Amino acid sequence: MKQINEERINNLLLSTADSDSRKIDRIINKSKSLKRLTLEESAILLAVQDAGSLEKIFAAASFVKDAIYGRRVVLFAPLYISNFCVNNCLYCAFKSDNLAIKRKALSAAEIKSQTEWLLGRGHKRILMVCGEEAPGGESNVDYYVQAVKAIYAAEVGKNKIKRVNVNCAPLSIDDFKKLKSSGIGTYQIFQETYHQKTYLRMHPKGPKSDPDNRIDAVDRAFKAGIDDIGIGALYGLFDWRFETLGLLSHIEHMEEKFKVGPHTISVPRIEPAEGAELSLRPPHKISDDEFKKVVAILRLSVPYTGIIMTTRENALMRDALISLGVSQISAESNTSPGGYSASRAEQAGGQFSLGDQRSLDEIVGTLIAHDYIPSFCAACYRMERTGEAFMQLAKPGMIKGKCSMNALITLQEYLDDFASVKVKQAGYKMIERYFNKLDNVDQDMLKFFFSHVDSGIRDEYV
Repeated sequence: MKQINEERINNLLLSTADSDSRKIDRIINKSKSLKRLTLEESAILLAVQDAGSLEKIFAAASFVKDAIYGRRVVLFAPLYISNFCVNNCLYCAFKSDNLAIKRKALSAAEIKSQTEWLLGRGHKRILMVCGEEAPGGESNVDYYVQAVKAIYAAEVGKNKIKRVNVNCAPLSIDDFKKLKSSGIGTYQIFQETYHQKTYLRMHPKGPKSDPDNRIDAVDRAFKAGIDDIGIGALYGLFDWRFETLGLLSHIEHMEEKFKVGPHTISVPRIEPAEGAELSLRPPHKISDDEFKKVVAILRLSVPYTGIIMTTRENALMRDALISLGVSQISAESNTSPGGYSASRAEQAGGQFSLGDQRSLDEIVGTLIAHDYIPSFCAACYRMERTGEAFMQLAKPGMIKGKCSMNALITLQEYLDDFASVKVKQAGYKMIERYFNKLDNVDQDMLKFFFSHVDSGIRDEYV
């Protein structure tokens, strides 16, 4: 992986192992000014053990998250369309030699039906996920494009999916252009591990066994015109400090070459996966306290980027991590193709075990109880606030006002159409509280949008 200088990372981990408190405080103060940290500064924070300095890091992460995005937390649901895969990743239930799971690839009609189930629960944003093998000899990109069209075609009452983000196999530049033309939002791809030897050991067979092809997929997507990219590392495959600096090195490459960093960073931890023995005993398990530190330091290191936390984590951990920098969470997830409407006995194999089993309504209620605004917004994609245009608003914290307004509008839609009585009551009180904090101009704007919501109009935004 030419983008990752392992010697540089290892030297930083050694040289920053014992930094004085004054240097640590200077770095934390720099991060609170919303300035991007250097790789060395991030390495220094990763080495922090002192409880007092850790508390300062956590407090700064909460400050930076609120300064950039305000109190809103974006909600989405994954939609797995296939668990067929030609790769043999040792940690994944979808691996090609796993005979323990039932395989299934959804048809366009089944994808539309699954989307309607999600719409009926109140979801408006979807992350489409699939293994690296299209059904029936179809090319991967053609299957992806048809799936995206099926998702957008779904409609329940006045509600449609606002944006489809896609997690799929690396493509050629031409195929990325086809995928972009289908109307996707973010293209998401994880390197899994940035450590070369570990990568080769964990991916022994299939197209994914080539680490350079995978990391170069980010560059090809940019060249194809997809300027919102999501990246991530799978924590537990190698040392968490190295992986974090590898991830940040990849971001340095993106910024230097394309002038744009990632739209999102994901930080999944290995969870048990049926038929994947390695997932039961991760070779480099990361503790809860170490994991919290990673999330907080990523928020300080790359303040403008959304951090995603999936339902791999349990409810307590997810609730805690929102205050440390997480800005997007999945809700009510199922990793089995067709699993949303199928009984447990009928379900095809899921990718991994889930830690948070709460319904969307329960998660919305919890966010409101902790004074976070649940958001189903996708306005930036529609307003072409993507790539560099988004970064210009996010880096100085100027996106916060738009995020908060749109979050309140989409929350009003959810409360009117889907929420339980208890969540409605709490949600309407939250909207009133935030409304009263706005100036007269913003209040008039919200009144305009709320009147449209009351009359049945959906999916308006600023």
